Amino acid sequence: MGLKSKQIDSRERAKRAALNALKRARRAAERTGTSFSEWEGEFLGSVEGRVEQYGRAFRDPEKGEAGASLSLRQAVKLREIGAKASGKEKPRGWGRR
Repeated sequence: MGLKSKQIDSRERAKRAALNALKRARRAAERTGTSFSEWEGEFLGSVEGRVEQYGRAFRDPEKGEAGASLSLRQAVKLREIGAKASGKEKPRGWGRR
């Protein structure tokens, strides 16, 4: 009879991962001195609020996976904002890297 291991629900794990990604993007911007546009700041704030309140930031199940906290487009935009914040170039497109 040992200690029971705490199993974390996959939705809770996805929620925590999304919140951590949002925080990483904000910290990277603060560290490099990059300022977000008004839209980017509003996007990060609204997505963070919806993930904290509902556990996910989108309603339509066709826009993302069942257990995901961010839709596919939101995840792409978050990666782009994170790249901008860390000073990396935005990918140019399909196959032109």
